[in-house]
Amino acid sequence: MSKSVLVVDDFAPEARDLRAAFDARFADPRKAGSDRFVWDYWHVPGQYTVLRTPAYVYFPPKAYAAFHRRLVAWGRENLGCHDVSPPWLSCYVEGCRQELHGDLPHGPYAFVWSLTRWSKRVFSGGETLLVRDEILDYWRGFTSTRSLEEPGILREIPAKWNRLVVFDPRVPHGVRRVTGTHDPREGRLVVHGWFVSPRPFFEGPLPRRAVAAAIDEISSAVAPFVEAGLPVAGALTLRFEVTPSGAPRAIRALADTTRTAAELEPERRRLVRAVLDRAAKLRYPRARGATRVTIPLVFERG
Repeated sequence: MSKSVLVVDDFAPEARDLRAAFDARFADPRKAGSDRFVWDYWHVPGQYTVLRTPAYVYFPPKAYAAFHRRLVAWGRENLGCHDVSPPWLSCYVEGCRQELHGDLPHGPYAFVWSLTRWSKRVFSGGETLLVRDEILDYWRGFTSTRSLEEPGILREIPAKWNRLVVFDPRVPHGVRRVTGTHDPREGRLVVHGWFVSPRPFFEGPLPRRAVAAAIDEISSAVAPFVEAGLPVAGALTLRFEVTPSGAPRAIRALADTTRTAAELEPERRRLVRAVLDRAAKLRYPRARGATRVTIPLVFERG
């Protein structure tokens, strides 16, 4: 994830069972069991209108636990984040929407996983909206002859069935207003939250102290840029493998949401390159087999 957003389709096989559990509660609108009285109508005038409830208590435990484990494992594998915040289940019917906003400081990555039967929807709206990167840096490359309309300002991502959307929550984002249905079974249904707790992971026989020493070395490559006052913020996650002989290989930026002012972008890129170069020069003790190492670095501005 080197940009502001990542889209993963056909994310989880648990989607069918979780959606069936949701539909079952609304099978007969005239029956009012206690499990129907779990929704919070969250309304902040001019900002948010949505029905929401904690996902982990709404669904059958077995089906939900399998999905939750999959989501956590995906975050560790692709982002270097140890866990997720307690996810919400949100339902959007007539009039529900989220106006543009940024999420700080919930976690370095936000996610939205859709249980919406998008191809059969009867409503309009419901797309996830994100302000485009070029708008956040509007005056770079500006020309007076260029016209601009909404598609050039906002990126629109449909909430397709079983689609996982992961994005930088600092980027202003929202949900287009839903119109056309009052039936929860026909609305926009999503599970959402944040990937949290970025921390190093390693899989293999390399001793923990060797990985800890590598983290210190790689982090030291950042020091000259921080001391020079580079105002960078975001997360940079490295992934590499250490061979049995102790040499690192396949070093890459697994995810990168670091950002700075437009005029300092070359310096930010030099920082990322310096971190990768330092990781490439390290040597480790010999081991019985290969070890895969994931190291997230988080940059914050006060």
